[in-house]
Amino acid sequence: MAWLWLLCVLLPTFMVSVTANSLPVFESNMTLVLLPEDLPVGAVVFWLVATDPDGDQLTYGISGLHANYFSVTSNTGEVKLVSSLDFETLPSFRITISVNDGHNVQVTKEMQVIVEDRNDNAPVFLNTEFSTSIKETLPVGSVVFSVLAEDKDTGSSGLVEYFIEKVIPSTDNSKDLFRILVNGSIVLNDTLSYNNKSAFYQLELKACDSGGLLNNTLVTQCSQPVFVSISVIDEPDLDPQFVREFYSASVSEDATLGTSVLAVEAVDSDKGVNYNVTYNITNSTRPGWFCIEKDGVITVCGPLDREQLLLDNEEVQIQVTATEEKPNIYQQEAKVSTWVTIKVTDVNDHKPEFYNCSLQNCTFSPQEAQDNFTGYVDEHASARISIDGLTMVAYDPDQGANGTFLLSLNGTDAEAFNVSPERAAVSVSVQVVVKNSEMVDYEKKTEMQVQVVATDSVSGNYSVATVTIHLRNINDHRPVFSKSLYELTVPENSPTGFLVTDSIEATDLDGDEWGPITYSLLPGAGEDLFEVEPKSGNVTVKNGTLLDREKQAMYYLTMQATDGGNQSTTTMLQITLLDVNDNPPVVRGSYNIFVPEEDGDVSVTIQAYDDDQPGTNNSRLLFSLLPGSYSQNFSIDPDTGLLRNLEPLDREAIDPALEGRIVLTVHVADCGEPSLSTDVNVTITVEDINDNLPIFNQSSYEFFVMERVPGALVGTVKAWDADQTAANNRISFSLSGTGANNFILQSIVLALGWAEGHLWLLPDVSLDYETQKLFNLTVSAENPGPQGLESTANITVVVVDVNDEPPTLDAVSLQSISVAENGSEHGQVAQVIAQDVDTNALLRIELVDVLCTKAGVDVGSVCHGWFSVDTNGSVYINQSEAIDYEVCHLVTLVVRAQDLATDLGFDAYSSNGSLLINIKDKNDNTPYFLPNNQTFVIIPELVLPNQQVASVQARDEDSEDNGIIKFSILKADFVPKDGATNPVQVFRISQSVEAGLYTGSIELVTNLDSTLQGTYQVTVQAQDQPAMDPALETQTTLNLFTVDQSYRVRLQFSTSREDVGANMEEIKAALIQATRTSVYVVTIQNIDSMARARVNSYMDAYFVFSNGSALTLTELNVMIRKDQDALRQLLQLGLVVVSSQETQEFNQTQLLTNVIIGLVVSLVLVLVIMITALVCFRKSYHRKLRAMKAGKEARKTPIETMTPAAAIPGTNVYNTDRANPMLDLPTKDLGLECHSSSDLDYHSLNSLDENSVDLDTDSKEFKRKDLPHNPPESDSEPLTAALSGRSAGTSGQQQRELSFTNPGLDTTDL
Repeated sequence: MAWLWLLCVLLPTFMVSVTANSLPVFESNMTLVLLPEDLPVGAVVFWLVATDPDGDQLTYGISGLHANYFSVTSNTGEVKLVSSLDFETLPSFRITISVNDGHNVQVTKEMQVIVEDRNDNAPVFLNTEFSTSIKETLPVGSVVFSVLAEDKDTGSSGLVEYFIEKVIPSTDNSKDLFRILVNGSIVLNDTLSYNNKSAFYQLELKACDSGGLLNNTLVTQCSQPVFVSISVIDEPDLDPQFVREFYSASVSEDATLGTSVLAVEAVDSDKGVNYNVTYNITNSTRPGWFCIEKDGVITVCGPLDREQLLLDNEEVQIQVTATEEKPNIYQQEAKVSTWVTIKVTDVNDHKPEFYNCSLQNCTFSPQEAQDNFTGYVDEHASARISIDGLTMVAYDPDQGANGTFLLSLNGTDAEAFNVSPERAAVSVSVQVVVKNSEMVDYEKKTEMQVQVVATDSVSGNYSVATVTIHLRNINDHRPVFSKSLYELTVPENSPTGFLVTDSIEATDLDGDEWGPITYSLLPGAGEDLFEVEPKSGNVTVKNGTLLDREKQAMYYLTMQATDGGNQSTTTMLQITLLDVNDNPPVVRGSYNIFVPEEDGDVSVTIQAYDDDQPGTNNSRLLFSLLPGSYSQNFSIDPDTGLLRNLEPLDREAIDPALEGRIVLTVHVADCGEPSLSTDVNVTITVEDINDNLPIFNQSSYEFFVMERVPGALVGTVKAWDADQTAANNRISFSLSGTGANNFILQSIVLALGWAEGHLWLLPDVSLDYETQKLFNLTVSAENPGPQGLESTANITVVVVDVNDEPPTLDAVSLQSISVAENGSEHGQVAQVIAQDVDTNALLRIELVDVLCTKAGVDVGSVCHGWFSVDTNGSVYINQSEAIDYEVCHLVTLVVRAQDLATDLGFDAYSSNGSLLINIKDKNDNTPYFLPNNQTFVIIPELVLPNQQVASVQARDEDSEDNGIIKFSILKADFVPKDGATNPVQVFRISQSVEAGLYTGSIELVTNLDSTLQGTYQVTVQAQDQPAMDPALETQTTLNLFTVDQSYRVRLQFSTSREDVGANMEEIKAALIQATRTSVYVVTIQNIDSMARARVNSYMDAYFVFSNGSALTLTELNVMIRKDQDALRQLLQLGLVVVSSQETQEFNQTQLLTNVIIGLVVSLVLVLVIMITALVCFRKSYHRKLRAMKAGKEARKTPIETMTPAAAIPGTNVYNTDRANPMLDLPTKDLGLECHSSSDLDYHSLNSLDENSVDLDTDSKEFKRKDLPHNPPESDSEPLTAALSGRSAGTSGQQQRELSFTNPGLDTTDL
């Protein structure tokens, strides 16, 4: 019973006082966290923050399926990233955060982690084949190939752009041959050519995204380059091409028909097609001369004549066309043409012939050949003088030596002439020249004749041409005048063509043979004034306009007479001009006279002269004044030209447009017949003086001005000054009178002495009708200067009243009103009133804006059509059914008043006013539960009464009482695994509200039976609490899964309870990583020192999935071992054993009971061991006795009687049953010394024990003897050795002491 007393002593130490302790609470923002996916591992991502009203030390943790991404420092709540995030793999996930104060069950909360995308992915091309073939005629702009690259990032980071990095081959015409569109389509940007450009292209493509943030840096990711191979397919789009650019050959003009001249060759330019080519002649300068075969060989097919080609450079041009056998892609013939030049060589088949032409113009046709020619030459012409008019050309069309010929003269007159040249080739101009001038005599022979002979120098063939030469007579006499000087007169005003004389004549002794005499004037002074008629010799005036006696009175001319032979003679002509009255008088200088008005006088003499002959009436002058506007005021002397004024001058009497200038016209005339005259203007400027007073155009002025118009134009005054100069008629205005300081008078000078004064209000001054309605002012107009002349006029300014006041809104009419939602009210709900102090105001109300707000937040235009405002201010409900409190709480109508009669320039609008319309809520929205994806699990032994086991959240869009929600539990059932439903009364619900979100906490009322396995189904109702309208409700059913004690698992640690608690978050994180479950820790305790040494503490926990199922011990072990990383971390944290509670759990009472049981079992074991030892000792004793007996028997037995049967190794058994192994012990160790009474027995025992035997029959003495061999392992079997020794002892003396050992049997007895 001692252990019962021990329990009584230990029991108080396990009693714990229970006091009320509050649960910690997470901060309200612990629901959502946004993390960029490029956060480095080890970075602090957020902090878990909770508050505990009791101030307990808090322990934080993270669990859930994705808790392995984070590690949390349990005592601070610092959360670090332990596994890289990837937006493309997992854009968002949920984790469960927990906090424990060490006294209550841990508090958990769902937190959503949203992974923000970063530009961590480069675009990747999706195509697998990057090659294509295109035709070379593909139109520009066609799509060649399309590629597609994908970027897993989002936003601009996933927007892919494509680039052509390189085009191979890299040439100037391939660099921009392709372009790529934004959709990845590669477009042909220029024409292709299989022959002229490359037949294969390789494009290096790259895809880049549009850039995005990565590690807080704007990064653009680009793909690995890919290469697109493009093969160009040749098409028959090119014409054939001749292999040579130029073809030429030569052929003799006597070649026979069918002679081959040359061969042309053309090939198909389309290298990939290569059609056959046919040939034909499409044009020729000599059709029919040549033909072409199918293989391109040109042959002679007609007679040739080189001489027909002299104008063609002896060449025949042939156009050869090569045509492909098939049409091109345009269904047209593919062909090309080239010109072939064939030179026809010469043979000597012509004789020289004569032609009547100049060498450069000869065509040398056979029909033009002549044999008669004519020429002329003067008599007695000098030697080497050629015959005039002879155009003879000798021509031999042959070439080279065949075209060389000799020239010679024959005939009766051949001695008088020579031919030139004497030798020529092809063609030459033939000249016949005088050889003997004495033989060429007109008086002897008027006509001579020679024959010109042309002989071919090779063949000797010749031609003869006759040349007739006509002789010309020469001139040897000159013409003769009758006088050497002729004196002539002519009036200076003679017209052109006037005959000066017709009596001059010359004669020629040679008669008329050399033609008539021709008269002319030699160059000299007067040749432009006079001329001679060539045939008659009459002298006439050539240009009468140039005759002027006053410039030149006499001219000397040389007259020449020339006959037909160009023989001439001269005579002198003296021509005198007669004076006529042809010059008008000339006035010297100009006349501009300045004289002041009133006191100034005019006195000036007009200077004039006449160029006609002095002393005659033609040069005598008379002066007079022509009639004019002011000529009656002046007089002039007719002989001297003195001009004077007859009375004083007045500037104001002169037309102002003349600006004081009087223009008089003086007439100057000569006395000749007819009389000539000249007029001259005399300008007299009468200078103005200031002798006139300014005058207003009105004696008084009345102006009207609108009030409230600053800087307005009031009116205009006008005055005039009769003075005609700006200096004397300039007028300035000034203003005086009461209130004149409100005005400004601006003077403006007008034309002709007029001036205006513009009366303005000052820019910052406006009149007020209510203050002063009338202003009386005086305006003065004055001339500047010493005289100080001025005049005045009265001005009356009348102020005109205007509508200048804006309307105002009545504040009382803008007081807020309330309107119920959902069509509860209709018609007019308010009246906005406006006021205006102006008497002629015309007011209307207009709606400026409508503001829709809900809980102080602008909700846009949802309420814009609910209300309308009439121009009279009436506010009506426009859409009663559309009014919805849940959409908009407050409608603000912004209105203003407008005065339609307000004058321009003034504000016609009032300030904006706001009419607040509060929307009254109706209970028209049913409460609704918020979606909850959380799984609720109940572990009966962990939850206590009043503890929350589940929660619901609900909202009601109504307001105030209509939006208040009350939770209730309609029913609660327990559904065990067998499917039966049992109503229970173990839950209650409490509620809280925050920002319109109602939370219902489901709590336990009593303890739950931990042995029950199943699901609690709790139906929760949410009902609003309206004051008047019917209540609305909704229900939801929660499943609370139970986990019984059979799933409780114990984890044993080599560390203490305190260390396990400190490492709890790491331990749970590793367990969550391995199991993907939620870990619920029941308790952490130290293990008593009586337990095994390696285990110092243990932790009991449940491992529950989100569906309510839990892990068993076996499943937990398997899952931990599968995750080597988690297992390694748990081992580092001290995990030793994972076991079930049933095999490891015990309390202090059970421990004490086990100790007592252990002591009893130990005592029983000691007794069993002692009894066993006694039994074994007795058996050993009997075995030794049998061994001694066997030794004695062996010693008595002669060796000869021993059977040869083998002994059992290590025993003394020789076919004898029950033989035992021998002990390597001296006999004294057997403890049987007292039982042996003879030495024989003693020695027998000793020999057996030592495995040594020696027998001396004579002395009966035994002694120990060493074996002859050293290794004890090689000794023979002991009994055999003993018997052998005995046999040896019979023949000699042996030592008495003899022994050997068998170490292999030292432990046989054990």
